[in-house]
Amino acid sequence: MAAGVKPTIGVDVLEKLDIRVGRIEAVEDVAGSDRLLMMRVNFGEFTRQIVSGMKLERENPGEILGRQALFVVNLAPRKIRGVMSEGMLFDIGFADGVRPVLAVPEGPVPDGTRAG
Repeated sequence: MAAGVKPTIGVDVLEKLDIRVGRIEAVEDVAGSDRLLMMRVNFGEFTRQIVSGMKLERENPGEILGRQALFVVNLAPRKIRGVMSEGMLFDIGFADGVRPVLAVPEGPVPDGTRAG
């Protein structure tokens, strides 16, 4: 069953999110965690380290290496299991109990391209 619709927001709130296409250049396990992965993501003009709880969702987490996906890049950095995360991966399905997949552009675009 699909998750319920979240409360209505104004366009001004949506415009505060900086969502960009990034290319996943490295994927590593986070020490001491059975579900966290650390990714190095190239956004063209900058690179970010992003931690995601997606390890158990994939038989081979390395399959996302080299793929483009959508990320929120203007979240405040925070430590997760001792590793600094500088953004958030967008995935599709988790909230609905479906095996998550990456939110990806329809075709190749330059790394760092903004969504919206």
